[in-house]
Amino acid sequence: MAEVIDVQLRETRGKHRNRRLRAGGSIPAVLYGHGQQTVSLSVPADQLEAALRHGSRLVTLAGAVQQQAFIRELQWDTWGTHVLHADFARVSAHEKVEVSVPIEIRGEAPGLKEGGVVEQLAHAIDLECEASDIPEKIDVSVNELELDDSITAGQLKLPSTARLIDAPDRVVVQCVSPVAAPEEETAVAGEAEPEVIGRKAVAEEESEE
Repeated sequence: MAEVIDVQLRETRGKHRNRRLRAGGSIPAVLYGHGQQTVSLSVPADQLEAALRHGSRLVTLAGAVQQQAFIRELQWDTWGTHVLHADFARVSAHEKVEVSVPIEIRGEAPGLKEGGVVEQLAHAIDLECEASDIPEKIDVSVNELELDDSITAGQLKLPSTARLIDAPDRVVVQCVSPVAAPEEETAVAGEAEPEVIGRKAVAEEESEE
C-alpha cells in the first residue's frame, strides 16, 4: 500500500521563501508528468522522510492534490541527512518505472570458514518494474557462497514484473582470499640521525668561519 503524504499548493518561489518553508517543517516540491501542468507543492518533511525510511517510492498525494505519484528525484543537504527538494512524477499503479533498489546481504558464507572475506561490490541495483511493485530492497543470500565464488546481478531474485537494467554479469557480492598487508619497512634506529647531526655540525663550523 502506497504511503499517503498530505500536500499543499506552493504559490510562491524563491530561496528565501523555501528556507522559511523548511524552517517550518515542510519541503518544497513539484509534481509533473502525463502531459499535465507542473504544480508547485509543499510537503511535510516528516511524512516524506517516513516514506523514504519505509522504502516507498510510490506515494499517494492527498490534500491540495489527489494523485498517485512516483518519487522521481530528491535533493539532499551537504551531509545527505535532510531532503531539501522533491520531484514527484504522476504515475499509474501499473505504469513501468526505472528505479534503483538497495541490496541487502543475508546469511553467512561457507567461504568464511576457509579464510575468505565477503565483499559487497554493489549496494543497489537498477530495475524497471510496475510502480505498484517496487521492492523495498533486494535480499541476497550468501549461504552457498564458497571461497572464490561470486553472485552476479543476473542471479538475483526479482519481482515477477521487474526487468533487470544492470548488466547481468555485474558482480554484486563475492568471497575472496584476504589481501595480505605489505610489511612495513622498519627503519634502523640511529642510522639517519648521526648523518643529520653531522651535517648540522658542518653547517655550524662554516657559519663560524
